[in-house]
Amino acid sequence: MTTKPLPEHPDWLWRNPEPRSSYDVVIVGAGGHGLATAYYLAKNHGITNVAVLEKGWLAGGNMARNTTIIRSNYLWDESAAIYEHALKLWERLPEELDYDFLFSQRGVLNLAHTLQDVREGVRRVNANRFNGVDAQWLEPDEVAKVCPILNVSSRTRYPVLGGTFQPRAGIAKHDHVAWALARRADEMGVDLIQGCEVTGFLKDGDRVVGVETSRGRILAGRVGLAAAGHSSELAQRAGLRLPVQSHPLQALVSELHEPVHPTVVMSNHVHVYVSQAHKGELVMGAGVDAYNGYGQRGSFHVIEHQMAAAVELFPIFARAHVLRTWGGIVDVTPDASPIIGTTPVENLYVNCGWGTGGFKATPAAGWTFAHTIATGEPHPLNAPFALERFATGALIDEHGAAAVAH
Repeated sequence: MTTKPLPEHPDWLWRNPEPRSSYDVVIVGAGGHGLATAYYLAKNHGITNVAVLEKGWLAGGNMARNTTIIRSNYLWDESAAIYEHALKLWERLPEELDYDFLFSQRGVLNLAHTLQDVREGVRRVNANRFNGVDAQWLEPDEVAKVCPILNVSSRTRYPVLGGTFQPRAGIAKHDHVAWALARRADEMGVDLIQGCEVTGFLKDGDRVVGVETSRGRILAGRVGLAAAGHSSELAQRAGLRLPVQSHPLQALVSELHEPVHPTVVMSNHVHVYVSQAHKGELVMGAGVDAYNGYGQRGSFHVIEHQMAAAVELFPIFARAHVLRTWGGIVDVTPDASPIIGTTPVENLYVNCGWGTGGFKATPAAGWTFAHTIATGEPHPLNAPFALERFATGALIDEHGAAAVAH
């Protein structure tokens, strides 16, 4: 019996076109933000002569290397506004995209282990409520009801003194999100071009007019950068230096387990965050590596610290085994908030600096970046995140304000 070989690229996903010589808009980076930008350019602004260029495979960068947490309980007004817009978009996207990407609003619990944690948590809950973000302060007994497997004993090294809880927060299946956005953008005429690395920019004086790629020159009316950890490298090729540093962010998953973990738990003090994926893996992460780099692998000492913190909070996990580890390349600004808007280089737009918050912002980042590219002006939600704030001093410092910036 002979079997028919599989096609090189399944046509039930999206087209795999050759790049054309020119487009109205070129987006660099086919991760969540690049795909969402292309989708909203087409949906909200009717701009479909768009190419999304990806040096590897679609959604193979940070989109494939994150821990999928979605929340909007940030302290500062500007951050809460854009992340809450993202959460509202998340809530309607499965129906809008006609794709079940397993968006699960199981809530996010941020633990407090010190009196300072308690003060900060209560302050953030009040700020969230003023901004229309659902937020609650939970006492230790209430924390135990939300997550019964959590160790809330007073005899631990860092006892749980309470926590903030956002019920509408949760997780989604990251690759399904990318596929859903890609399919819809493709249906509206957007070209998704994989294996096409941007190596430089075509300029007419101080104006970008296209890109140099590994597959030839492509002219463009406007170019948007959505390349996460590689944004600063790309911008430099256009003569623009961004205030962004790249760091590895490591994470790990266990082998499959029966459903035991009902929510997402984050602890800045013990320093680990843990959720359980839909298939059953325990997904864990912590902070970014202190050094600058572009590594995408796990390292033993980070794994050891994450596992020790997880077992301290969840003794039930003591016999779980690590299945795999990885690293994503996060782009961090001096105030731990993104840059999304215009640049001093005409026709060049940038969406970067999301640090560890990129996945949760995906739809709002695409919505506002598409608006900015289409109109040449920022959307009210991304106007505070302009590059110029590093000259004016109007910073949005989320380093400590967000409790733990994931």
